[in-house]
Amino acid sequence: MSNNIVIVDYQAGNLRSVQKAMERFGAAPSISSDADEIRAADGLVFPGQGACDSAMRHIRERGLEEPIKAFIESGRPFLGVCLGLQLLLEGSDEGDEPGLGVLKGWVRRLPDGQKIPHMGWNQVRLRMSHPVLDGIPDNSEFYFVHSYYADPVDPSVVAGTTEYGIEFCSVAARDSVIAVQFHPEKSGDLGLKIYENFIRLVSLAGVGR
Repeated sequence: MSNNIVIVDYQAGNLRSVQKAMERFGAAPSISSDADEIRAADGLVFPGQGACDSAMRHIRERGLEEPIKAFIESGRPFLGVCLGLQLLLEGSDEGDEPGLGVLKGWVRRLPDGQKIPHMGWNQVRLRMSHPVLDGIPDNSEFYFVHSYYADPVDPSVVAGTTEYGIEFCSVAARDSVIAVQFHPEKSGDLGLKIYENFIRLVSLAGVGR
């Protein structure tokens, strides 16, 4: 079974905790900023925390924008986490650097009126089924740390929502791409289930090629 999973390193942190979470299920994901390794992966994990501008500058300085987009266009499984969701959109209120533009839409600051950043456990209301969400009950709680949220143009890509002052997109999915605003690796057994499901999806996709 195919299981060549690469965790993209673009100097946005949180990489080893994601790697350790996936190793619990027998995967051996590599952490890499090498464009050729990204192109050759069977599954790509795109985690991150921090600011959109600095993250996109690192991605472009390392020549990773084209390989990431090409990987997504190939239809292989892709999982974005936290900042890894936001960078899929076209741009952000947080800065001036264009995003990857994989999903049409904008990253907006959470509204005033509650503590920013949004930090802690909150519910995710699921709007669609997806292999990476198998076994995840509706209204399950996951751990969030963020001040901005993804606002996709196309409502059909919104796979889950969360309320914090407003109702925002906390899970986005389109074709082989799924991305979450919360941190599965900090979200207990249900968060780990997301990584387990992604590993299984990568293996199944590899068998099908």
